[in-house]
Amino acid sequence: MCLILFSYKSHPVYPLILAANRDEFYERPTAQASFLEENPDMLTGRDLKDGGTWLGITKTGRMAAITNFRDIRNLKSDAPSRGNLVSEFLRGGENPGEYIQNIRQVFDRYNGFNLILGDRSGLFYVSNAGGVFHEISPGVHGLSNHLLDTPWPKVEQGKKLFDSLISSTINPPPDEIFYILADTSRPDDGYLPDTGIGLEWERLLSSIFIQSEIYGTRSSNVIFVDRENNVTFTERTFVSGPGKYKTVEFRFRMNPGLF
Repeated sequence: MCLILFSYKSHPVYPLILAANRDEFYERPTAQASFLEENPDMLTGRDLKDGGTWLGITKTGRMAAITNFRDIRNLKSDAPSRGNLVSEFLRGGENPGEYIQNIRQVFDRYNGFNLILGDRSGLFYVSNAGGVFHEISPGVHGLSNHLLDTPWPKVEQGKKLFDSLISSTINPPPDEIFYILADTSRPDDGYLPDTGIGLEWERLLSSIFIQSEIYGTRSSNVIFVDRENNVTFTERTFVSGPGKYKTVEFRFRMNPGLF
């Protein structure tokens, strides 16, 4: 994922509402979200190149999502796929703290990442960029390719629109959340971060929804989890730009649940 917006324990009906865009090179093979044949409790999209996933949730009350931490100056060409960190947690049985403790010794093998992990014990954030690990506080949060709630323009714009929508209604319409995720506007150059990729790429990556000839937003997800742990998981996979997409939707109840 390259943008995750989420409300945690701050809505009267849904303790978790999550909206996310996955940005990737168009040539990278990908499977649309589904329950896995080899693990029928696990709902994820799949990276068909290296395995793993960027976002997933299970019928047994586990969820995880990842974004890359953009650090072009320290890229490792032989690093393992970060998506496997999500898949391994979803398949496993450790709580987030135990899982992080078990994999902490291999953090430096990976390129930079931000990982959100949740189960019955809570929702947690970890990054190998600076070794950050903490429980996430209730509220509306945003995560792109720097640390959690870093005020990049797309994060701040997304949080503002997302918070305004979900705070104004008991049942936020999924289409309106997808509308936020489809925003292609870009900030002025003076607001852009400098992550070492050059001004043209900073401009390209600055919008919530990304479009170019070779790289862009491949899918958007909206997830609702209510207080009875009923899940609605919707994914839009894009063919060409924000207006053309395929949709899949899943509804199920987690047992045990997140809440």
